[in-house]
Amino acid sequence: MSLLKKLVFLLFVCSFSLETYGALPLSDDSGNKLPSLSSMLKKVNPAVVNIATFSTNNQAQNPLMNDPFFRKFFNQRGRNMPEMQKPRKRRQSAGSGVIVDAADGIIMTNYHVVKSSDEVRVSLVDGREFTAEIKGVDPELDIAILKVDAKNLSEVKFGNSNKLDVGDFVVAIGNPFGLGQTVTTGIVSALGRTGLGIEGYENFIQTDASINPGNSGGALVSLKGDLIGINTAIIAPSGGNVGIGFAIPVNMAKASMDQILKTGEVKRGQLGISIQDITPELRQAFSLKNGQQGVLVTGVAENSQAEKAGLKAGDVITAIDGRPTSSGGQLRSQIGIKEVGDKVKVSLIREGKTKKIIVGIGEQQTSSVDGKMPPLLEGITLEKSPKSSGLIVADLQPNSPAAYTGLRPGDLIVGVNRKRVQDLSDFYDAIKLSERSILLQISRNGRPMYLVVR
Repeated sequence: MSLLKKLVFLLFVCSFSLETYGALPLSDDSGNKLPSLSSMLKKVNPAVVNIATFSTNNQAQNPLMNDPFFRKFFNQRGRNMPEMQKPRKRRQSAGSGVIVDAADGIIMTNYHVVKSSDEVRVSLVDGREFTAEIKGVDPELDIAILKVDAKNLSEVKFGNSNKLDVGDFVVAIGNPFGLGQTVTTGIVSALGRTGLGIEGYENFIQTDASINPGNSGGALVSLKGDLIGINTAIIAPSGGNVGIGFAIPVNMAKASMDQILKTGEVKRGQLGISIQDITPELRQAFSLKNGQQGVLVTGVAENSQAEKAGLKAGDVITAIDGRPTSSGGQLRSQIGIKEVGDKVKVSLIREGKTKKIIVGIGEQQTSSVDGKMPPLLEGITLEKSPKSSGLIVADLQPNSPAAYTGLRPGDLIVGVNRKRVQDLSDFYDAIKLSERSILLQISRNGRPMYLVVR
């Protein structure tokens, strides 16, 4: 090998960490060492499965058979025509999954992969196929936990997604387009992606490792082979990969899995605050330094864990348990992985000074007022304002009707259909006056305005 080739080779190898490099070198036919991921993939690939789902549909009956004349003509009077209503099982599109507990046969995948299915089958790389039981789901995070009764399984070791950095090398493994198990590589392009409207709780890892339809539920692993994310979604204007893929951080997915395996469901807590993102105007008003990120507390609910801990309206939350918080969606996701009763360290700025407060996670408050949200506002979460009359828009579910009304989290609704509202009881009474066209009087950042929802 020439001196120039040796130098190029050494520069390439040195771009990997020493810890990773130890797992990479292989030799070619001439005995030259070459970097490769094959040794890591031989351990991880058997733990990534293909998933096929099945649902039972009733075949539609010919509408002409509802006409008595036709039924008499075809001599079908008094018959239910079971041959026209025979259920049939339909195979749905394939996805992927990851075995995370070989001893108990526990598999992690996306909720949207198994949604609305009445039978789930998983296929292993060794050719075996099993029917899986759905142990529980977390639709807001898009996680589902399956279980298979099988022996001699392989599992992927959990990594720590909190230790990821932009630029880290990652490997995506899944079943794109139903082709079979496929491996792609790339880097972490960004962290903490929110506001995409894909899921209720968003704090995505963005990667340029190719993720395509069928990769959903598959593994995103580090070069060591540790599971760091569950591949979930892509931005695909052309229908295929364009280098922008998203994965659920494994720490969030594992938190949901632990609750599902323990209780069969996921119950999330809350701090008891209303928040909004920092705008350039708010940054100037609160004298925040350039580059200083955070989320503004606009209200604190009475008797909440936040009030007991001393949080106040006007505080700017900058971190949760030492992890930076730059948006309301990110804060919501950071709290969403905690269980009721847990405690978190909240770092904040108050009147220009930094503080750290320990806050407990309380139960989510649900309204006991009898009322039904009209279709135009489905997907909205309202909370009683802790400081004034009216209702605060606490959340808008992505892709829901309420998300397209023009309302924003943090808005204060003070009137509905020309009626003042103090609480949810007033809200539902005023809604009944007109549900097809709703006039909302709101206050946004202290400025009054009206919205008409049709």
